[in-house]
Amino acid sequence: MEALFGVQIVVLWILSLAALALQVYALADAARQRADAYPASGNQTKQIWLLITGVSVAVGLLSLPNFFGPLNIFYLIAIVAPAVYLTRVRPAIRAITGRGGSSW
Repeated sequence: MEALFGVQIVVLWILSLAALALQVYALADAARQRADAYPASGNQTKQIWLLITGVSVAVGLLSLPNFFGPLNIFYLIAIVAPAVYLTRVRPAIRAITGRGGSSW
């Protein structure tokens, strides 16, 4: 039984680090985009997306296993926010700036 608990902890760490990598990537990508492309694509401003993804990274760091826990509602929101940026905002900005014409 103790071995199973150890495996669960390792899996939680791996999933938490993967989520943190997603959050950091979204923040870095949001910082690299042109500020004028955000409103032109029909999205919030660059500053707002930097704030959203930055808070997401902070919550991700605080939510590593054994602190808040990976099922905390703030942790779940901190995963959804960068996912929204990467799936909705980033493609719209890339279409405006001319980087990445096809979706696949």
